[in-house]
Amino acid sequence: MQVVILGAGGFLGRKVAAKLGAEGHIGGRPITAMTLFDLTSPPVPAAGFPITALAGDIAELPAEAVPDDTGVIFHLAAVVSAAAEADYDLGRRVNLRGTDAVVDAARRLASPPRVVFTSSVASFSGGQGAVLGDDARQIPANSYGAQKAAAELILADATRRGFLDAVSIRLPTIVVRPGRPNKAASSFLSAILREPLLGLPTGLPVPADFAAWVASPRRAVEWLVHAAALDGARLGLDRSINPPGISARVDQMLAALEAVRPGAAALVRPVEDPGIAAIVGGWPAAFAPERALALGFSPHETLEAVVEAFIADDLDATRAERGKT
Repeated sequence: MQVVILGAGGFLGRKVAAKLGAEGHIGGRPITAMTLFDLTSPPVPAAGFPITALAGDIAELPAEAVPDDTGVIFHLAAVVSAAAEADYDLGRRVNLRGTDAVVDAARRLASPPRVVFTSSVASFSGGQGAVLGDDARQIPANSYGAQKAAAELILADATRRGFLDAVSIRLPTIVVRPGRPNKAASSFLSAILREPLLGLPTGLPVPADFAAWVASPRRAVEWLVHAAALDGARLGLDRSINPPGISARVDQMLAALEAVRPGAAALVRPVEDPGIAAIVGGWPAAFAPERALALGFSPHETLEAVVEAFIADDLDATRAERGKT
């Protein structure tokens, strides 16, 4: 089976590629080859099968990025929240036209591929008091969320038409993201854990009792690979899933940091950023992901385990990357 990862240069794409390279299969089906695609040529992990790395524009997806025998496409390419809000045209180009290009690529294949799409909790609103069930309406309060919700519908309709077999995973905010801060509005939720572990101060643009629906990189990668092997017949017309993240307040996250690395939380200091606070303040703080659990998506680990996993998996590489100028 040929596997394609679009957005393979991002941290989740790199982690999915590494996991598949190490395991060599998806749901027991052997991987025979993998194609990695991003704006710049993605890194190639170790694997027992050939891997091709390509660079290009997702909105003008070249035919060689999705070979004829592709069985699974991970569609992870995106312009993130604050960046999509700041540059409306770029957000539409990547998040909407990029998804159209994926549908067109799938239609050229002899057999409809499984498409695993990373949607987002930003496609919902409701704010701090919300606990959303699986049937909650998506009412985005930002362009990024609107583009993700629209892409979900595009992929669901393409599934209904038989062009592909989509599973859209509405990812929580991922913490702790390795590397450098990015342009996501939620980037500070990783920064308040990552920067102190690097010995660096960082700002907090929301109150200490601000709550967010979060997930670790380990769990997100596990969910994406699980989605690639999921029986589509169990989903019916509803191809979107709210995975089982964890609702965490900022003060709980800092307490977990302090438990693992005493003294580190003192490096987190309040700052004012009304723009960021306005974007993340509309996102729901919790979900009741009963459907995902029934479909075999694994529940989340503790916040302390999230911090420990970042130290084990990504701290050294992040320190090395951040040491570069």
